[in-house]
Amino acid sequence: MLNGNVSHWWQQIGGAPDPRPSLPGDLTADVAIVGAGYTGLWTAYYLKQAKPELRVVIVEQHHAGYGASGRNGGWLTNAITGGREQYVKTHGREAAERFQAEMNGTVDEVIRVAQAEGIDADIKKGGEFNVAYTPAQEKRIREFAASEQQWKHTDLQLLEAAEAAAKINVANTRAAVWHPHCARIQPAKLAAGLAEACVRSGVEIYEGTRVVEIAPHRLRTTHGTVSADYVVRATEGFTANLKGLHRLWLPMNSSLIATEPLPAAVWDQLHWNEGETLGDFAHVYMYAQRTADDRIAIGGRGVPYRYGSKTDTDGQTPPVTVETLSEILHRFFPATKGAAVDHVWSGVLGVPRDWAATVGLDRATGIAWGGGYVGTGVTSTNLAGRTISDLILGRDSELVTLPWVNHRVRKWEPEPLRWIATKGLYAAYGIADRSELAGRRTTSPIAHIADVVTGRH
Repeated sequence: MLNGNVSHWWQQIGGAPDPRPSLPGDLTADVAIVGAGYTGLWTAYYLKQAKPELRVVIVEQHHAGYGASGRNGGWLTNAITGGREQYVKTHGREAAERFQAEMNGTVDEVIRVAQAEGIDADIKKGGEFNVAYTPAQEKRIREFAASEQQWKHTDLQLLEAAEAAAKINVANTRAAVWHPHCARIQPAKLAAGLAEACVRSGVEIYEGTRVVEIAPHRLRTTHGTVSADYVVRATEGFTANLKGLHRLWLPMNSSLIATEPLPAAVWDQLHWNEGETLGDFAHVYMYAQRTADDRIAIGGRGVPYRYGSKTDTDGQTPPVTVETLSEILHRFFPATKGAAVDHVWSGVLGVPRDWAATVGLDRATGIAWGGGYVGTGVTSTNLAGRTISDLILGRDSELVTLPWVNHRVRKWEPEPLRWIATKGLYAAYGIADRSELAGRRTTSPIAHIADVVTGRH
């Protein structure tokens, strides 16, 4: 079993790409972007599509797609980070529904660009499937379905046990929900292809160059200073490493395992054939996909937080996480018992204090930003990139009036409070899940309390 080495997705395509040159020294650009993950790449791509004459520079400390963009579970789904309901009070129901419609369209926009740019990212649009397999989860999923069906653009179906098991045969299924606005992808293929598309359009990507400080109209790096009319912070889970931003977003760790390719006899039992992504209604939830080469890639929180907002580097993952994810895999799919785990890895994502993603631009400083996706970034990054592009170009588009634009939130508490709270809260969610698996028929009050403390509800 391979542990770390960034991710299975990168290893599948030959490992880390050949490094691009580092920043050659001081230079001047129209737009300078920190981070060559999805947010930075999409922003650069749309800026050059709109105004090819712009000099757009991306500075990346490792290689394009090194962070969460090359390590995630491959869910190109329409989820609004933190839920659309949070925007009703501040912006009204119509604005929240418009946001949902834009997210639905963003799934198709990523697919469109991949096709247009010749990016083969194993994309298969089979929708998002979430299952309930305990009485408490069943109660939550039915309440969720009833709520979702009151909103426009959700297109969500509630599936009873037999119908759900016929779609994906998860053991002990009691009910499930499915909607069509999701596709499975191979994350590193998308990141690598998007980086190449950016370079073809004239974007300059400088790798192996760490940004030390983001200042008005300037990036100070280990290899020189980049001066620009606009600078874009697209650093997601690595934001805590930047000067003055240590408590802005909490770097949350998430881990995945990938099995060996499974034989046809197993897939015949699982019925998992249409590219659906798979999740559940546990408090410490899992996420999975059937890969294009017939593996199951399944993920979850593992060790969620490292003291002092330390961020992951090579993806090394503790054995206990492998055991936890393997237990979930075999509990969901008993036919996988005996299947080898070929690769395990981890990555870091950005969590704002209110669990709401944000994009924006401060015109006084020229600093734009996008991030805080809490694991829903595969789709959100594309919408962020288009929105940041429109903000920089001064376009009066529908995107720049979406309710997440210029959303601000208070910082996380200082240490040791962050570590104590995060460790305690995930322990509480774990206790709640175990009690529900043991037969508790309603949601544990411990989980309700944890939701309130985290700001998730």
